[in-house]
Amino acid sequence: MSSLIPLLLETADPRPEQLAKILGRDKEEVERELEELKSNETILGWMPILNPEKADPEKVRAVIEVKISPEREGGFDRMALRISKFDEVESCYLMSGGYDLLVFVSGKNLNSVALFISERLATIEGVLSTATHFLLRPYKEQSHLLVHEGKGEQKPSVSP
Repeated sequence: MSSLIPLLLETADPRPEQLAKILGRDKEEVERELEELKSNETILGWMPILNPEKADPEKVRAVIEVKISPEREGGFDRMALRISKFDEVESCYLMSGGYDLLVFVSGKNLNSVALFISERLATIEGVLSTATHFLLRPYKEQSHLLVHEGKGEQKPSVSP
């Protein structure tokens, strides 16, 4: 594994000159390694880690468990790729257990996500069932805590 990968996962500054300084290497050497990681598709892109509640508080996210019927020639892959191509789909994973795919979707509101699931996802031939879980509050995103002890909203205790 490249020595750049752990650093890329931790740093907010992917500039080659900054990475070279941290690693104690030449900038050109780091640039070559970055290009190699891009060309072999180890690095697919670069995104900031955002707190979803602050970045886009109106956005609705859901996790969908999808049970599918594998195809004779393509197994689960063709169906997973078809589902992955929808704009609403953020991530799609093949899973073991009670369902086959774990799909993360987002939309501008609850209704748009519900319509996507009921009218587009669930109607695909080969989709046997779906179970949808709406994400209510994020606590940790990509190894970063989003809520800290003592900084949450203090709610009054409920009396019986």
